Amino acid sequence: MSRVGKMPIAVPRGVSIAIEDGEVAVKGPRGELRRRFSPHMGITLSDDSLTVSRPSDDRVHRSLHGLTRTLLANMVAGVTSGFEKTLEIVGVGYRAQQSGQNLVISVGFSHLVEVEPLPGITLSVEGNNRIKVFGIDKETVGEMAARIRAIRPPDSYKGKGIRYSGEVVRLKPGKAGKAIGR
Repeated sequence: MSRVGKMPIAVPRGVSIAIEDGEVAVKGPRGELRRRFSPHMGITLSDDSLTVSRPSDDRVHRSLHGLTRTLLANMVAGVTSGFEKTLEIVGVGYRAQQSGQNLVISVGFSHLVEVEPLPGITLSVEGNNRIKVFGIDKETVGEMAARIRAIRPPDSYKGKGIRYSGEVVRLKPGKAGKAIGR
């Protein structure tokens, strides 16, 4: 039995859940999320908890069991508290500015890069070098953060670029390290 899949999901007050033909709609104080799940998975709402069950021990059903439960838990967490990712810009002259809902990033190119947020995402800038990505859908928040990071990923020699907060960038030794190794 899947350890993740068999755990019940606690539904907090103020969150309503509607289950219809494999589609689950979760509505809470921060918004509403809808997602279609596999028709093989049994999703039941009882009192203040959601449970996911599987019809058999087939490999496909076992893999869908934990996945379905995790996606449902992320939906409930998203409509109650939301998800946030923080990015840091490292480098001399590298900075970000807010321009309405969009973001204008200067990271060493000959031009400024303008980033438009995906639907349901809020971008904010703290100082000149910290970007916060906030939203209720965990998948979309991660996608938006990855798109921003892809503009200028961290350089492996100097460490300059856009990185996730807390990301450790291993720096390679330059040419001097090459000569020592002989």
